[in-house]
Amino acid sequence: MAMMNGLYQKFPQPRVIGNTEPAKGVEAQSKERTAPSGSSNSQQQYQQYQQNMVNTASPQELTLMLYNGLIRFLRSALQFIDMKDNEKAGSSIIRSQDIISEFMCTLNMQYEISNSLMSLYDYMKRRLIEANIKKDKAIIEEVLGYAEELRDTWVQAMKIAKQQQAVNK
Repeated sequence: MAMMNGLYQKFPQPRVIGNTEPAKGVEAQSKERTAPSGSSNSQQQYQQYQQNMVNTASPQELTLMLYNGLIRFLRSALQFIDMKDNEKAGSSIIRSQDIISEFMCTLNMQYEISNSLMSLYDYMKRRLIEANIKKDKAIIEEVLGYAEELRDTWVQAMKIAKQQQAVNK
């Protein structure tokens, strides 16, 4: 539990990189962006809800949100490449890189595993730069595989930490 609490240093300012809503198809995302102006109140309420989620989340939950966002943006990039929309694909890849940068900036290097994670994040970020230049789906799929594995591992670590915390009470 102690390592989970300290693996990522406290985020200096809670911030949302992109959208933290559940993954949707690219078509649904495009429709939301062009929603009629009458829906601005519900959109503001949803943004407030998202901000509250971020502000009240534990560091472990914030990390999970970031992993989920990374996966969502990588999947969106793949869909946009299929649709031959290079601008939106590039934007999704850049958002993915931003999330990886956030992981790198907040990683607490006092733990032995942090060096390995830093190397992996660096590799993923370099691969995404290459994928963005080439609009290469195979590279994005490779990084997506790493992101899903890291997220799944994080979920397991959260479960173990919660069980240990319950035992210690």
